[in-house]
Amino acid sequence: MDDPESRRKFLGGIFTSAGNIVTRRLGQVAKTPEVSSETHSDSYLPLLRPPDSIRVFTESDHRTLKSLRGGYWEGDGATVRSTIFSDKHRFSLEAPEIEPTRIAIRWQGDIVGVRRFLGDHWERSYGDLEWRAEIPDRPMPWYFLAYDGKRTHGYGVRTRPSSFCFWNADRSGITLWLDVRNGGKGVVLGEREIELCEVVSREGDPEESAFQAHQAFCRQMCPYPRLTSEPVYGTNDWYSLYGQNSAHQILEISQMVGELAPNVPNRPFSVIDAGWSPGGCDEGPYDQGNERFGDMAMFASQLKDLGVRPGLWIRPLVSSPDTPESWRLSRDSKFLDPTHPEVSEHVLQMVKRVVEWGYELIKHDFTSWDITGKWGFEIGASLTPADWAFQDRSRTTAEIVNELYDQIRMAAGSTYVLGCNTFSHLSAGVFELNRIGDDTSGRDWDRTRKMGVNALAYRAAHQGAFYAADADVAALTQSHKGRQALEWLRLLGLSGTPLFVSIEPSALGPEEWTALRDAFEKAAIRRDVAEPLDWMNSVCPRKWRIDGGRQEFDWSTPTGPNPFAS
Repeated sequence: MDDPESRRKFLGGIFTSAGNIVTRRLGQVAKTPEVSSETHSDSYLPLLRPPDSIRVFTESDHRTLKSLRGGYWEGDGATVRSTIFSDKHRFSLEAPEIEPTRIAIRWQGDIVGVRRFLGDHWERSYGDLEWRAEIPDRPMPWYFLAYDGKRTHGYGVRTRPSSFCFWNADRSGITLWLDVRNGGKGVVLGEREIELCEVVSREGDPEESAFQAHQAFCRQMCPYPRLTSEPVYGTNDWYSLYGQNSAHQILEISQMVGELAPNVPNRPFSVIDAGWSPGGCDEGPYDQGNERFGDMAMFASQLKDLGVRPGLWIRPLVSSPDTPESWRLSRDSKFLDPTHPEVSEHVLQMVKRVVEWGYELIKHDFTSWDITGKWGFEIGASLTPADWAFQDRSRTTAEIVNELYDQIRMAAGSTYVLGCNTFSHLSAGVFELNRIGDDTSGRDWDRTRKMGVNALAYRAAHQGAFYAADADVAALTQSHKGRQALEWLRLLGLSGTPLFVSIEPSALGPEEWTALRDAFEKAAIRRDVAEPLDWMNSVCPRKWRIDGGRQEFDWSTPTGPNPFAS
């Protein structure tokens, strides 16, 4: 039975004969419906039907589950429940007798019509997002797009799942992998049933562009984003000062930004990055300013007097010299274990303190690295090294991260939260802003082009669907100025995404002043998201649709790109 349509009808008959199972959850009614006989393109594989196989892995072996009536799959101490709604496919797990590590769910089906695939990243991107040919064993975190030359289909999980999810796709089907480990070991669920994820898919429309399909699918994955009331723009000092910042320098820059900004109620932010605390850039505590800053509440008030909104950087899970040993993560004692109750309280108080000081934006950093010990580009199919666990073994790593992010959100109240080096799919719907790419630069244009332009092109669809998508800073410094830097500033200002700049006052001439004023004027008002037009042929697109028209940006340099750029 190799014909996809015949297989769908056959499975539909089996599924319907099992009877309609109705589950009520949060006011929803889920049924196991008859599989639709609706005709799809030969490149689209519907996932709102029973999978063809489910495997559950432990640290030592795996078992293939047997499909039972009512959407249940069972085998050797594990039960996976598959519940199909009209718009999603929910998977839940019970494993009272084993410690599961991963689950693999497979849908067979011919998708030979797909020409190119676009995968996402676990946290930030690293200048490496692109449309690619079929790579069967390539992990595609959270979701992926499939383009057949006319339509762009989407496959993914809804945001904030309780497992770390990635996809494989080949011409004979699609596999969803769920990492349910606790750190690097199997999770100890006991008698608890865990909702793993909700699968969604979307068949593309030939009348829409691939970017429009991407936007629509992101909205489908995140029904309830948490968004800023107005566009966010302003300054961040990292790429001009790199941690050697001071109150005097930031006040000077903030005054300039306040004067450059348009005379509108939506005022710019001045975000103080790492370097303000006694521990500097590498360790806590974050309970007071160092000798270069003094009273942080007073400093926030001074910034407000300049017509800017103060923001502050923190690293919630890094230790301090006096951190108790019991708080420390078993994988690396430099970092804190968020499952320890006193660590949870420590994070809450840290965030509340910043709010009480008067800061209106909190940038929290490094949670994905501090927990997993890997950058996003290193993770691949394995989130973190094996042979370590959190102090609380009863929850998956994804559940632990979700709870940490919820704690930060709760403590921040109405203050905006910007996540940096955070897990993208677990940040959506929780934080108003999220960094979508690795660091740009105030010293090296090639790094800005690689990280910034690529992130904006391939993740701009997250803007307004997941959060405000921060493609990182446009720097104007003595080492990072000229035509290319001004082009990046211009694109960010027009992009409909957040705009932050790092300024070295000595680098600003009349051209830079004019460019900054124009970019702020554009960024201060809500606008449509810029659409990359040549993104299927370039990892750093030059051609963009902006405000209904086409604009081109030149990222080249007279000597060509530097292949040794960091």
